[in-house]
This record gives sequence, structure tokens and C-alpha cells, in this order.
Amino acid sequence: MAAIDKPKLGGGGLVWPLFVLVALFLYLPILVMVVFSFNAGNNVGMPFEGFSLRWYEAVFGNRQIMAAMWNSLRLSVMIACLAVPLGLMTAIALDRFHFPGKALFRRLVLMPLVLPGIVTGVALLNLFAFTGTRLSLTTVLIGQVTSLMCITVTEVYARLAQMGRSQYEAAHDMGANEFEIFWKVTLPNVRGAVIAGALITFSLSLDDLAVTFLLIGRENTLPMIIWSILRREATPLVNVVGTGMTLLTLILVASSLWLSSRGRRGQ
Repeated sequence: MAAIDKPKLGGGGLVWPLFVLVALFLYLPILVMVVFSFNAGNNVGMPFEGFSLRWYEAVFGNRQIMAAMWNSLRLSVMIACLAVPLGLMTAIALDRFHFPGKALFRRLVLMPLVLPGIVTGVALLNLFAFTGTRLSLTTVLIGQVTSLMCITVTEVYARLAQMGRSQYEAAHDMGANEFEIFWKVTLPNVRGAVIAGALITFSLSLDDLAVTFLLIGRENTLPMIIWSILRREATPLVNVVGTGMTLLTLILVASSLWLSSRGRRGQ
């Protein structure tokens, strides 16, 4: 049987122009933000009055912004440290054990991936109001762990499915207990997925606004500061903060993708 040639998009001549147009549509606004973070004038946009580090110095000299930045970084680290172990244990339970309602439990765990963040935030706000819990960074921590734990569950569960059960069963037949199997067999195979999940969780937590806005109380995080500045008067401060968060997010996402692909090659 003769092989069927795959159709080409416009003979291949339209691929690169379309790629350039899509890339410009996605990333040109970010590039403009980065450029105007160095604007010497007081405007967020035009006119561009020359390159200056004036607004970067203003950000680092602003106590309110630096305090919010510290809150965001501390909160994101704590959320990653809690969400990743919980997601890891949940993924292992879903892969290894059979129990009544397993399919429903898996769908419930992964539901925050589908639900808008504001739905999770409103639901938790009602819960905290019902229990009389005062809103603070702790309630934000609980809310974001609830909504972001599914990232690690998805990453690790997919890696465990690729890994199969042969290594687990072989280690079990050789007399290893569950802890030894986890430490010497399971964890080395899913290490890349765990680290990738932690980096993605940290990145998503750092710029979360919907859940944070509803649960934070009187505290402030970096997205909240940006939102409040934009409500009063837009200044190049938001360009500087946005540039820093974009750079950090790109580094985290690129690292997670690299670790995830490295883990697949190693497996």
C-alpha cells in the first residue's frame, strides 16, 4: 500500500510567518512592559523618555512593595513545601491502591485544575466565615495548597503510570518494605516530576490573585500591591515588578520543563 503523504500547510511557506505572528501576539506585550520598565519618564506607556534605572531603585526603596514581595516569596515556598508532599502521597495512593470511590476521588482531587480560582476562593471564604477563622496569610496558605496540590498529583501520577509496577513488585518480592521501596525505587523515578511540580506550584502561587484577594485579610502580597497601584494611578513601578515576576516565572517554568524532560530520558 502506497504511503499517504501528510498535507503541508500552504506548502510550508506559511509556517514561519504564522509562527512569527503568533509569537508577536503572545509576547509583544511582555516585551513592551520590559522596555518601559526602563522609562525615565512618569508614564507607563508612551512617550518613552530614555533609559533609566530610576524605577528599579524606587521599587527596592519602597518598603511596602518589599514587604509584600517577602510575603509572596515566603508564602510560595511554604505552599510548595506543603502541596508537593501531599500531592506525592496522593499520586502514589491513586497508582498503588484500589479502594471504593477511587475514580470519584481522583476527579475530585484534580477538579481545581478545571475550576476557576475565584470559585475555590469563594468556597473557602464561606468555610472560614462559617468556622469563625480570621483571614490572614495562613488562610491564603490553606487555600492555595488546596488549589495547587493537583499540579504535583498530575505530574507524579503520569510518571508512575509510565514507570509501571514491575520495579515495585520486584522490590517487594525481594523483601523490601514500603519505606525502602519508596526511598530506593519510587522516589528516584519520580524525582524529576516532583521537582517540576514544586517549581510550577511556586510559580503559580507567586502570582495568584483570585484566591489571595478573597482570603488574605489585611496582609499584602506582590500581586495585591500591583492591583492596588493600578487602581490608584498606573506608574512604571508596575512594569518593574511585572518584569521581575516574569523573569522569575520564566526561569522556574523552564527549569521544570527541563527537569521533566530529563526525567523521561533517564527513565
